[in-house]
Amino acid sequence: MKNQSELKSVEPTVIPNQTKQASVPFFKRKKLKDAGLFTLFVGPVLLAFAIIVLIPFFTGVYYAFTDWNGITGDIKWVGLDNFKYLFTEDKQFQASFLLTTKYTVVSILLTNLIGFGLALLVTQMLKTRNILRTIFFMPNMVGGLLLGFIWQFIFVKGFASLGQLTGIPFFELAWLGDQNTAFWGIVIVSVWQGAGYIMIIYIAALQNVPQELIEAAKIDGANRWQILRHITMPLVAPAVTICLFLTTASSFKIFDANLSLTGGGPFKSTEMLALNIYTEAFVNNRYGIGEAKALIFFIVVAAITVLQVTISKKREVES
Repeated sequence: MKNQSELKSVEPTVIPNQTKQASVPFFKRKKLKDAGLFTLFVGPVLLAFAIIVLIPFFTGVYYAFTDWNGITGDIKWVGLDNFKYLFTEDKQFQASFLLTTKYTVVSILLTNLIGFGLALLVTQMLKTRNILRTIFFMPNMVGGLLLGFIWQFIFVKGFASLGQLTGIPFFELAWLGDQNTAFWGIVIVSVWQGAGYIMIIYIAALQNVPQELIEAAKIDGANRWQILRHITMPLVAPAVTICLFLTTASSFKIFDANLSLTGGGPFKSTEMLALNIYTEAFVNNRYGIGEAKALIFFIVVAAITVLQVTISKKREVES
């Protein structure tokens, strides 16, 4: 009995705090390792993002409240004077804003409707569906400036030649010389380029629609329109949200096609907002006013896209 009691007395007493203290360095090393891996893999991307996006953005916000001309080092703080000028005196900015809004609405509707229609076509059991997908997507691979110059030649030379040969009034119009036809010329080019890209997104959504539901609806006597409305459309609603977001952002920011196709003419009647900002800052050398326009542009586009995504997400849940 004495030996057992002596053995018990010899056993070391374990203090709970000692185990906690012994485990702390391990967790510290793990945190340092995680921080090092994060810095190694994410750090360069964050640094590049800060240099390319964040620093120019906040610098531009500062210049929006100055009268800097973009060339000299003379920078004067003017506060809200640039914004007062835009909303009270700059009629061209207001006209460009309204024109861009009109173009955005038309472009969103046509691009999504045509893209969805093409997706429905090439998801049918056609032997040439893969070739058709390639043909419809190819315009999206052409750059905006190059695309504008190509279509400028088509509108000016190609349509004129077809009009002389056929006598069809559609080809004899002064497509880039009139305000109304020049606007629709920009719409045609942008829809022709963007519909193929939107088609790819809708194809991926349509291929994920369960065929069992469609077959069951056909057995119950549903026609194609009823299947499309009550089965297909609710199931592709997430793709609709994505496509609306993409077309909204790209339509508001149209620049290259506008510059190369019409240059804002005739008489600035087709000058979209992005081209108006570029002209103000780099042609008229009023960088402060140009940055004020860009800041308003950013706020409007961000608000509209957030609102659009929120409404679309709610409709997805309801459906």
